[in-house]
Amino acid sequence: MFNEVIDETVWDEQKDIPTIEEKPLVFREHRDELYTDVTKYKHLKLDSEAFNQNGMIPSKYTCDGKNVNPPININCLCEKAKSLAIIVDDTDAINGSFCHWIIWDLPLTDRIEEGEHRGIPGKNDFGYFRYNGPCPPVGTHRYYFKVYALDCVLDIPASSGKTDLEKAMKDHVVGFGFLVGKYHMRI
Repeated sequence: MFNEVIDETVWDEQKDIPTIEEKPLVFREHRDELYTDVTKYKHLKLDSEAFNQNGMIPSKYTCDGKNVNPPININCLCEKAKSLAIIVDDTDAINGSFCHWIIWDLPLTDRIEEGEHRGIPGKNDFGYFRYNGPCPPVGTHRYYFKVYALDCVLDIPASSGKTDLEKAMKDHVVGFGFLVGKYHMRI
């Protein structure tokens, strides 16, 4: 029936944080009915001068380049927010989602700088405590830069990974937004 999908923000009841799912493209009046329970947080509007939403990520921000995180602008931060957290996932990875970067306790800011050093970096799926840019083994992959505005500063060990961060954010997300970029390795 539907041949197009969109990335839709939904509430993950199990983790009690917002997440992203592919949903069938439906008419606006039906979308509002389907997703009324998703308004537990304020929508953050993200953009970057490095790439557009669903655009190609420049190689500078990947394993083919300097491997530094791209700058991200954050609009519509809510007054209740006390800190930010970021998770960057490759949702097209062979074995499911693959985490490239997690960081938390970023001070409130309207801009994540290129090569960001504020906040506490957690352990990504490469096994490192830093940003590791897109590096797909084959084909074009999508990378979700997810920003969470939290109503607290988190108290979790610096050795924490994505699952630990998601558990710690439970009941503390007051804002959420995402920016999607694509990358295909140079040959």
